[in-house]
Amino acid sequence: MISARNAPVDSMGAEALGDRNGEFEFHILIALMLSSQTKDQVVAEAMNKLHVHGLTLKNIHDTTSEDLNEIIKSVGFHNNKTKYIKETVRIILEERDGKVPDALDGLLSLPGIGPKMAILILNCAFDKPYEGIAIDTHVHRFCNILKWAKASSPEGTRVQLESWLPKEHWKDINLIMVGIGQMIQQPLSRDKMIELCTSWEEDKKNKAFKLLRKLGLKHF
Repeated sequence: MISARNAPVDSMGAEALGDRNGEFEFHILIALMLSSQTKDQVVAEAMNKLHVHGLTLKNIHDTTSEDLNEIIKSVGFHNNKTKYIKETVRIILEERDGKVPDALDGLLSLPGIGPKMAILILNCAFDKPYEGIAIDTHVHRFCNILKWAKASSPEGTRVQLESWLPKEHWKDINLIMVGIGQMIQQPLSRDKMIELCTSWEEDKKNKAFKLLRKLGLKHF
């Protein structure tokens, strides 16, 4: 259903927002710090402004909190995120020899970084897909709807999903479910997915729409 990879997360998710010719790991870290409770489109716009401003550890360290807050003001909870980013940059430069931590414990020691975000950073920035499964609201909800897990919290879903899902699928499950969730919720993306499914032969099309209705699609 998302084989075309045209969900917002595919072109505007954290991994797509880093410059591999620059401080890529730092870019991924910042993109994910901005992403909490903020749409990918808004994060992409803020990241573009940061790239224009100069998205390096040194430059963000030298940027005043007021100026940084103005640059990222479109993202949710930008005041808190400005504080977290400034403190994170200080820690990386002063305590981490200018390197973004590449292990869970180091990432979790940074302000504003929780387990889901840390796992995504390891996956996207360091190509370490086997540290865990990143569980956001889409993954948590869908896994419980599909009875792949039975948990009241994302952390509970993560533990249960990791207990049986083969590790070769850990890297992809978040991207797939977030992509489907976005395409169900956002009209333009939803139309693209419906058009694709409608083009399939009858049995496959019916199975796809049955699954989509189960996951929350209201139009079919």
